[in-house]
Amino acid sequence: MGPLEKVLAVFRDTGKLGRDVAHWEVIPPRPAVFGPWPDNLHPEVARLFAERGIPQLYSHQSRAIEATLSGEHVVVVTPTASGKTLCYNIPVLHRVCLNPEARALYIFPTKALSQDQMVELHSISERLDRDIKVFTFDGDTPPNARKAIRNSGHIVVTNPDMLHSGILPHHTNWIKLFENLETIVIDEVHQYRGIFGSHMANVLRRLKRICAFHGVNPRFICCSATIANPKELVEELVGEAFTLIGESGAPSGEKHVVFYNPPVVNAELGIRASSIKAASRIAARLITEGAQTIVFARSRKRVEVITTYLRRILRRLREDADQIQGYRGGYLPLERREIERGVKSGKIRGVVSTNALELGIDIGQLEAAVLAGYPGTIASTWQQGGRAGRRATTSLVVVVMNSSPMDQYLAHHPEFFFGSSPEHGILNPDNLFILAAHLKCGAFEIPFEEGERFGDANVKPILDYLDGERIVRLKNGRYYYSSDRYPAEEVSLRTADPCNFVILNLSKSNQVLGEVDFASAPEMIHEEAVYLHQTQPYLIERLDWEGRKAYAREAMLDYYTDAVTKRDIRVLALNLEEAVPLAQEADLSASQVPVAEDVEDEIQVKFAQQREKVLGAKTRDVDNVIFLAPRESARLTEPSDRLGSHCWGEVSVSTLVTKYKKIRFETHENVGYGEVHLPEQELQTEAYWITFEDWLEEVLKVKGLSLGGAIRALGSALASAAPLHVMCDPRDIRCVPMVKSPFVEKATIYLYDYYPGGVGISRKVFETRARIWRSVYSLVAECSCGKGCPACVGPPVEVGSTGKASALELLKELVRPVGN
Repeated sequence: MGPLEKVLAVFRDTGKLGRDVAHWEVIPPRPAVFGPWPDNLHPEVARLFAERGIPQLYSHQSRAIEATLSGEHVVVVTPTASGKTLCYNIPVLHRVCLNPEARALYIFPTKALSQDQMVELHSISERLDRDIKVFTFDGDTPPNARKAIRNSGHIVVTNPDMLHSGILPHHTNWIKLFENLETIVIDEVHQYRGIFGSHMANVLRRLKRICAFHGVNPRFICCSATIANPKELVEELVGEAFTLIGESGAPSGEKHVVFYNPPVVNAELGIRASSIKAASRIAARLITEGAQTIVFARSRKRVEVITTYLRRILRRLREDADQIQGYRGGYLPLERREIERGVKSGKIRGVVSTNALELGIDIGQLEAAVLAGYPGTIASTWQQGGRAGRRATTSLVVVVMNSSPMDQYLAHHPEFFFGSSPEHGILNPDNLFILAAHLKCGAFEIPFEEGERFGDANVKPILDYLDGERIVRLKNGRYYYSSDRYPAEEVSLRTADPCNFVILNLSKSNQVLGEVDFASAPEMIHEEAVYLHQTQPYLIERLDWEGRKAYAREAMLDYYTDAVTKRDIRVLALNLEEAVPLAQEADLSASQVPVAEDVEDEIQVKFAQQREKVLGAKTRDVDNVIFLAPRESARLTEPSDRLGSHCWGEVSVSTLVTKYKKIRFETHENVGYGEVHLPEQELQTEAYWITFEDWLEEVLKVKGLSLGGAIRALGSALASAAPLHVMCDPRDIRCVPMVKSPFVEKATIYLYDYYPGGVGISRKVFETRARIWRSVYSLVAECSCGKGCPACVGPPVEVGSTGKASALELLKELVRPVGN
């Protein structure tokens, strides 16, 4: 029995790990499907790969290369380790063999991935009897090497940040590249979503303008993980029509995917045993049995914690603890390269990583992957799990769930994960803030013609505004950049607002400790806030709001701080609205008032007395619920044909941090308050919101329930369920429940994009609302807690003792088909 089979046997044993296995999926092995080498491929390229042990192509490689050589833009969407790299390397080498002056630009989302791909390209190009130069151009490139790269690089490998700030603004120094640019490769396209994707779309608009200026029209070859809308996403990103290659011909071995749900340790609060400790124990078992394993954690801190736990376990077992290594951002590049080599060679038997190793960095194929918590998207889960399994061998992926609603939903609904991907990559390149920032960059690079379009956007009004602000100048029908500032430096591709706050360490001569984005600054680094960095508490002594600096000092504290925030939402424009119809046989309606059996006796007595005297109604018992059916003249409110309304539009969110709480570590008790005096922040963005009719309050009250509790509970559950469907980070959105919204004067739940101008997340929530609300219903209804817990609607202290029950009453109507 091999090492993996021994561990699988432990998972099957219901007396051991098996009792907490929520789902076990066995994905059968798949044979290879081959395709022909294109007839018009340069013979030297075909010979090179045959010598490298690749005598024939997989079907998706053959189709992709054929389409690219025919002049089409191509996007390849196949699993991890399916050989997507050949889909672009072969056409690029083909073009360089045909034309020694041909150039290609490779864009990877991270520097590490760029470096890894350059090594692969070097090994290939050296075997060709041609002088093909491959270079990486990023922030680590020495200044003395940059001129040689600009003049002689056939293939330039870079990342979006360097393209944005180091290549496009200086395109006149890159004439050799741009005048001969034939191919642009964009890998890991699914990473370009949300704010990052919206920026990237504008960077590519600028790249295409520069290509047109230099008289070239390059082909795009893109690769993506499996998502619901890869073709739509890449076409919006690049602004061209693409051919989709989505059927993989690569073989794969048998793969076991196990959802492990740690046992409940507090049933009342719905808290489960630590997913970090569970992941550490499972990984240790795999490693000690001889299976080379990778563990993925969701933060740098968790990487260090799990690495520590694993080394302690191995020392207790008298095993070599040095065969366990952590891998994350913050390590020196040479240190990371050494770890990568150690994993690839097999010297390192266990590596613990953030998502830094999720992308296509070559570390070989391991036997097992353990994920400490759901990574946040199905695409990321498959990419991380894809690190385990050689093409002809059995592999194991263990997803260790935590107590969060997202993880618990997947534990109870594995079909959501294993079915067709419901995740949509979303971006909004025409976000006003992002678009204006890149127009400045574009004008710096090449003046805009009056009437010129930028992608699909009519940018004349924005350019006219910039002209009025003296940032550009309109002269002879062209907009020239006229400011003395370097615009690319002011644009961060990871945020819509470039004004980050810098945290300086007073204990170490104002050494830079870290950065906080503008939106988070009032809550995280107000004066007297406790800022945690690598578990070390720092006390913020002074905040220079205008200078965007916070001054912190190391402190020995037994508490952390939690900001108290007041948010107001004002609707600026209602763009879309659709009623939530009331089902014909609804349990909740203005003319049917249900009263649960467990409400207080006096309520039942009161209505029993009214039955004949006031309403003249007949009482009927249906499914343990007493219905009092009043006559038309005795309804509690005016009749309504709707439960509420789904809406989408533009909102203004005012946020004011008023005070902070001091929370003691371990016990989490409140040990004090403090005042915060900072200006109110305003965010104009897009939002989805749902309103509920006023009559529901009386209906729920009669049933012993609360509309306010229902709204708070639904807001918490909606914020957890929405990221499952719209492929965003939970931090990209905010959900605000209001018992009485000033805009509509009704109970309302707002979900808004946490970026200026919005990036399309709330719009996608509006469009997929039926599926999302069904997920919310399943999340709440199937949770075993009594009155609410962190895994569904939040604890009772936040939503009230009847919050969960009240939310379920509304959810039944939200998901009930109309007419039933």
